[in-house]
Amino acid sequence: MAVINLTDASVTINSVDLSDHVQSVTLNYDADQVEVTSMGDTSHKFTGGLYNVSVDVTMFQDFSASEVEASVFDLVGTTTTVLIKPTSGAVAADNPSYTIADTFLSNHQPVAGSVGDMSMVSLSFVGGTMTKATS
Repeated sequence: MAVINLTDASVTINSVDLSDHVQSVTLNYDADQVEVTSMGDTSHKFTGGLYNVSVDVTMFQDFSASEVEASVFDLVGTTTTVLIKPTSGAVAADNPSYTIADTFLSNHQPVAGSVGDMSMVSLSFVGGTMTKATS
């Protein structure tokens, strides 16, 4: 069994590689469960419904040109594309890429933290369509 220590994840938001600012990333993927139990059944039955995709990213804030704030601020209230890979290496069977197109960013906190804390940005993208590539 191959295992991975997540130390080099690749995160690209709206075609900007922000991997060097990412502290954590979580890709959530599930399907609605739709009940199809009918009369005469002796247990519940389900089928898959609509898919749900979301991405949670925590990054170190950076106000420099072409970095976090410049790349994220104008995305609030719009849809964009997020690309995630387990490592920065080439896309392969052991390093798949996940492209989430038309995902929505509802909010952004440009400044957050307490005295002495690193300035962090937490983003939650919801919805969209995900595709997985292995080559």
